[in-house]
Amino acid sequence: MYSKSIIATAALSLALCQQSFAATAAQWRSRSIYQVLTDRFARSDGSTTATCDTGDRLYCGGGYKGIQNNLDYIQNMGFDAVWISPVTSQIIGDTVYGYAYHGYWQQNLYELNTNFGTASDLKALSAALHARGMYLMVDVVVNHNGWSGASTTVDYTQFNPFNAESHYHPYCTIDYTDTANATNIEQCWVGDDSVTLPDLRTEDSDVAAGYQTWIGQLVANYSIDGLRIDTVMQVDTGFWSAFSAAAGVYMVGEVDEADADYVCGFQDYLPGVLNYGTYFALVSAFSSTSGSISDLATIMGTVKGACKDTSLLGTFSENHDQPRFASLTSDMALARNVVTFTMLDDGLPIIYEGQEQHYNALGGSSDPYNREAMWFSLYDQTAPLYTLIATLNALRKQAASDDATYLTYQNYPIYTDTTTLAMRKGKMVTVLSNNGAAGAAYTQSIASGYAAGTAVTEVLTCATLTADSSGNLVVPMASGQPRVYYPTTGLTGSGLCGAASRMRFMPRTKPRIKSMFARPS
Repeated sequence: MYSKSIIATAALSLALCQQSFAATAAQWRSRSIYQVLTDRFARSDGSTTATCDTGDRLYCGGGYKGIQNNLDYIQNMGFDAVWISPVTSQIIGDTVYGYAYHGYWQQNLYELNTNFGTASDLKALSAALHARGMYLMVDVVVNHNGWSGASTTVDYTQFNPFNAESHYHPYCTIDYTDTANATNIEQCWVGDDSVTLPDLRTEDSDVAAGYQTWIGQLVANYSIDGLRIDTVMQVDTGFWSAFSAAAGVYMVGEVDEADADYVCGFQDYLPGVLNYGTYFALVSAFSSTSGSISDLATIMGTVKGACKDTSLLGTFSENHDQPRFASLTSDMALARNVVTFTMLDDGLPIIYEGQEQHYNALGGSSDPYNREAMWFSLYDQTAPLYTLIATLNALRKQAASDDATYLTYQNYPIYTDTTTLAMRKGKMVTVLSNNGAAGAAYTQSIASGYAAGTAVTEVLTCATLTADSSGNLVVPMASGQPRVYYPTTGLTGSGLCGAASRMRFMPRTKPRIKSMFARPS
């Protein structure tokens, strides 16, 4: 056991010393995040042929050095934050579910997973990111530890620091159909009787204090800028305030539920949550030419009304727990639309490694098949979705620079029909279609909100339009492709569509555009 007074003192001192580099929620708002599954992104030996059969659930050799060696690939896509897998020491392996290459079956908080590299390697990755002006986000698990075997066989002495059975709830199973039963959700165990995940009593002061000490050290030791928190809905809600204070950085939590009101409710405890409230409707709308655009538009409104701050949501359309979008449809036009929404909706856009290469999870749609090795792509920077994401990242950064309200201006639908969704955020108008690549050409008049005569550029094709006397844009749609419009004068300095690139580190001056885009009442 450990002294509560020692823990509290250590947590306070660490929290104070880390403030010099901690990144706040406000500083994260402008960031876009590339999610890396550490074991599967890049090997330190640079191999692009090393075996990695996802169905085997084995370590494939990726690590911190591999990520550092391939930061150009990530940064050239426009990302300025990287989310890596949990770093803690894991169970050795399981005869049914393989190895903990993903990082969610930890046993020792105070040791690193040596499969990913050394402490020096992790510090070097952090330093390399910071030298590029990029942030490091680390995945963190506080709900449970991992045990290979049935719940009746757990040897609690193998865990560090929570090494007594009294630190854990008695075994029971979670009923996910009843999210109103918080006691069941928070105190029962995730996992099964092959790999059981003993559920920690995070409501107890000694467990909470132990976690505060650990997270303060972790953030300070590795200069971490932000945390992605696993299984947030399974943790006592009273735990988060002191844990957040000890960490001193932005946190975004996983609440894997479709109910947007339920998901948004966790912003009462954490600054950010992954936008599962929108995810299911988004993927459904664009994974088929018969998907429901109206359902997506409705959910957009629900999220805006329910979430405390949509600018701090983590918006995504793929991750390591969900199916690859390309496994649901091979239509590249639909993929371009879902990526465009992901990048330009409210919050911090998150792209999961391989999405930009249109990975399709051969052998199955999701875990473990959606955890492919990135080196098989040869890190192709000419792939269609890679270049699309690079353009959208550049536009998002330009919009934030050109328009002080862009990051907090809530994206909302301005036109919908059975196949088309037009939405507006700040000065930006995005028109999406689920017609697919075989969709016929058509034009659609959109009440854009621009002032009459405003010249706009469609940044994906560099075509230009002018708003008519009523502020409408007559948008040419073809082959199911997305359209993204921005006032042409506002692109100055962006390098997009022939606009000159802004000189790095030099102040940029330009006339402010007035009354071009009216905020809705």
